[in-house]
Amino acid sequence: MATDARSNGGASAGRPRSEVAHQAILDATLELLAEVGFSALTVEGVAQRAGVGKATIYRRWPSKLPLVVEAFGELPAFADVDTGTLEGDLKAMLTQYLRSFLSTPLATVYPSLAAERRHNPELGELLDPLLRHRRRPLDAALRRAVARGELAEDLDLELASDLIVGPIAVRLFFRGMQIKPDMVGPMVDMALEGIRKRAPAKGGR
Repeated sequence: MATDARSNGGASAGRPRSEVAHQAILDATLELLAEVGFSALTVEGVAQRAGVGKATIYRRWPSKLPLVVEAFGELPAFADVDTGTLEGDLKAMLTQYLRSFLSTPLATVYPSLAAERRHNPELGELLDPLLRHRRRPLDAALRRAVARGELAEDLDLELASDLIVGPIAVRLFFRGMQIKPDMVGPMVDMALEGIRKRAPAKGGR
């Protein structure tokens, strides 16, 4: 639950009141995004949930768009994992991500923002750099695999990345199916089978 910024609990523990209020606002934003979605979320609602005045929010964020994007950035992203093999990297990375996905508001917040982004260019401008940043560990794992000779040098890494994470989005957002971390292994195996057959790896292997 969001921290009540009017409480002295956070400040007495050594955190400045401004930091306590800031985090309370972000927490409240995530809670409301999960409960009502982007369209119904208002600065007034966030202020009430966080226990602050609207002026406190507007001093930090000019509108709800940057507020929502910063709050979304608080949610777990792909972890930077280097096991020495692409298969090991992907399985560890996606398993950890799915566990976070199922235990945080990410599962409800992400679809809400994705739907809004389609017809809100301003949100897209703010959100897209963050999404690219959140996916950097996955991109790095693919680049390491190319350097090791596991994947072809001319492989379209962005498309390969989409192929790896695509099944998660399809099952969760389009088919409404539950997905569990133990499903990661088969998903990664099938994705890598296709990626590796796309072109020969270094040395003709």
